[in-house]
Amino acid sequence: MTEKENPLLHQIIDSIQDVKGEDITILDLREIDNAICQYFVICSGNSNTQVSAIASMVEKKVRNELKERPLQVEGKDNAQWVLLDYASIVVHVFQKHIREYYDIESMWGDAKKINIELN
Repeated sequence: MTEKENPLLHQIIDSIQDVKGEDITILDLREIDNAICQYFVICSGNSNTQVSAIASMVEKKVRNELKERPLQVEGKDNAQWVLLDYASIVVHVFQKHIREYYDIESMWGDAKKINIELN
């Protein structure tokens, strides 16, 4: 499945690209036993301001276009790592150095990894 076949996934990717989010990666967790969701969407921003803007844009566009709201939002106060939980998709918006430190992609090494090219 590509992000175009999943409206929520497509809207999240589109929203991240609108605010120039970088290094967008989708981890497909559907084939992993006991995974907490179907997909992780991971991206980076260059500052607290950009991380906050990316997370806000995702929330706004998903709410306006698909009438969905995240079940949980974490990390908006310091905007180093913002997590948006849409149940089937969890969005991680990192500052670059925080993303490198936690290295989620390696922790979920069994997941299919899809890198998104910038529009």
